Amino acid sequence: MTSPATTSSFIVGSGADWAAAIESDDELEAIETDALVNNGESVGQFWGGGTSLPMRQRKSQQQRSTVTVGVADVDLTGGQDGAEHQYADFDTIDWLRDIGRHRRRNREVQRRRRVNYRGRLAAAFDSVSGWLCVGLIAVAAGLVAGVVDIGTNWMSDLRSGICVEAFWFNKEQCCWSANDTGFDDEQACAQWYTWAELVGNKNKDAGAYILRYVLYVFWSLLFALLAAMLVRMFAPYACGSGIPEIKTILSGFIIRGYLGKWTLLIKSVGIMLSVSSGLSLGKEGPMVHMASCCGNIIAHLFPKYGRNEAKKREVLSAAAAAGVSIAFGAPLGGVLFSLEEASYYFPLKTLWRSFFCSMVAASVLKLVNPFGNDHLVLFYIEYNSTWSVLEIGPFILLGIVGGVFGAAFIRANVWVCRQRKFGRLGQFPVAEVLAVTCVTALLAFPNPYTRMNTSQLIKLLFSKCGPEDVNELCDYKRNTTNDFSGSAPAGPGIYSAMWKLLLAFGFKIIVTIFTFGIKVPSGLFIPSLAVGAIAVGQPCINSGLYAMIGAAAALGGVTRMTLSLVAIMLELTGGLQYIVPLMIAAVTSKCVGEAITKHGIYEEHVRLNGYPFLDNKDEFTHTTIAADIMRPRPGEPALKLLYQDSMTVEAVERLLTNSDVNGFPIVVSEHSHYLVGFVTKQELALAI
Repeated sequence: MTSPATTSSFIVGSGADWAAAIESDDELEAIETDALVNNGESVGQFWGGGTSLPMRQRKSQQQRSTVTVGVADVDLTGGQDGAEHQYADFDTIDWLRDIGRHRRRNREVQRRRRVNYRGRLAAAFDSVSGWLCVGLIAVAAGLVAGVVDIGTNWMSDLRSGICVEAFWFNKEQCCWSANDTGFDDEQACAQWYTWAELVGNKNKDAGAYILRYVLYVFWSLLFALLAAMLVRMFAPYACGSGIPEIKTILSGFIIRGYLGKWTLLIKSVGIMLSVSSGLSLGKEGPMVHMASCCGNIIAHLFPKYGRNEAKKREVLSAAAAAGVSIAFGAPLGGVLFSLEEASYYFPLKTLWRSFFCSMVAASVLKLVNPFGNDHLVLFYIEYNSTWSVLEIGPFILLGIVGGVFGAAFIRANVWVCRQRKFGRLGQFPVAEVLAVTCVTALLAFPNPYTRMNTSQLIKLLFSKCGPEDVNELCDYKRNTTNDFSGSAPAGPGIYSAMWKLLLAFGFKIIVTIFTFGIKVPSGLFIPSLAVGAIAVGQPCINSGLYAMIGAAAALGGVTRMTLSLVAIMLELTGGLQYIVPLMIAAVTSKCVGEAITKHGIYEEHVRLNGYPFLDNKDEFTHTTIAADIMRPRPGEPALKLLYQDSMTVEAVERLLTNSDVNGFPIVVSEHSHYLVGFVTKQELALAI
């Protein structure tokens, strides 16, 4: 017999495919009619893992508008007859049964619409409930993202100092209020006090540097400790990025509590703490998890979705799209991410609702305006130069480098996570978090490019040098103060920055390998972008453009995204004219990465955690016939079968008691082993 995980995976895949295949009412009507004809007479009506079982007494349809399908009496209003029929934890949903229940519920709503005025009102509300549900999800996700962004920016600057006159301002807002825009990272402005200045040491000597160093490490350890303790004590499911689990849940798997209110609360607070601690992680991946939590909570306000797991996954797909939208300010990229990477079952109706949800979420985030600028994108660029056909070669080379980096990163990170999961390292999760944070903080502080926030680093590398820029990366020897259109010889600041960026490149790769997977909320998008942007450096050509292409190649090599990656990068930067270079880099990195490691980082973590996920993009070739697998070997007992025509309830109960398998094939009779269907042991026990 097959293993539980294999059986569950098979049901997930086949159920979703069958669900898409019976979208027409005529086909579904024929299946339901067949189920009604055989109801109460046979065991064998196969329903995608569920089975119509013999009933002692058939209930009158005039007394109660229910139909027995699978193993539960399903109310036409969308509910179920008792909590015992809800899916258990780590169970797999029955796509056909749930979608069939929704179809019958919808027909009953339309029947009542023709009866009286209340029925018409109920039908009108039912028709708009899906849009209302995803709209509320978008508003909630946008507000959560705004709070997380504001909190993260403030807490990240808290490691270096505080705004004395208005402590709730971060460094940038503090200097805006002082109307002081000519400041650097060290001095800031008159209103911003470093911790050394706050204790009375206003000199830039070794003592002040050591004090700032110590307090930087102290705040980092404190934030990381709080994040790890919150996750350990209140919501263990809040750790990690959540995208591998979201993929598994959207494919039909049940993980109770993973999308609950406590997980949402701890994940929101924990991601602010973990990002502020300076760990090499991002908050963008966890925002997909947080948006899905909002979707799950709000879906329970609508019985149409809260009581039907298959329908709930439609709004969860829309919520996942909203998560990427609020993470990057990329509404279209969010829809494509949900379609390409997250969702398993994505009908056309879900596409439109995901589009609407992503749009509203981005609008709410724009209204909150957590970054305090006029752009919704994170890394807005203003490149005036175009790219040449001669640059296709370098773009392909960047894609190759990104694919090799992604494959190497995946293998290294999965090896570390396997040691963490099965070795002694996993027995001390809080100590591991503190150790990684301590090493990261100690090594990051001396280098300004690793000390600064990762998003700020990416923005710096993507940006174009202007007359007002005084940082090292813009130290070119120009003839005039306003000639920034062409190339110029590099100054000493450029060479100093190159060495620092080279050290930052190696540092980011190593610490990200060990950071992704520790027991705090963590994302991988921004660190991957940062590694790719740093690797390109500052050549004599348009450095910002090549940093952007390198960042896309690195992220594509790690995640294996293509369509959604290009859309996200375009919306991140606003550089629509660079769509072809981004496509070249994304496709090349995906092909090179898959030639080395078949799956992306999220699929590898799904496999590592043992989730029953059957990738619908994979192709399976089997040479063994079913008879070779199902026929008992010599000396083994005969197969446990259910007979469609002659078994009693007593015989079924005896079969359940005396067998230790996970499910039973259903055949026509003892003499005719024509396969009719399959039923799991759990569903059979529930039905009895």
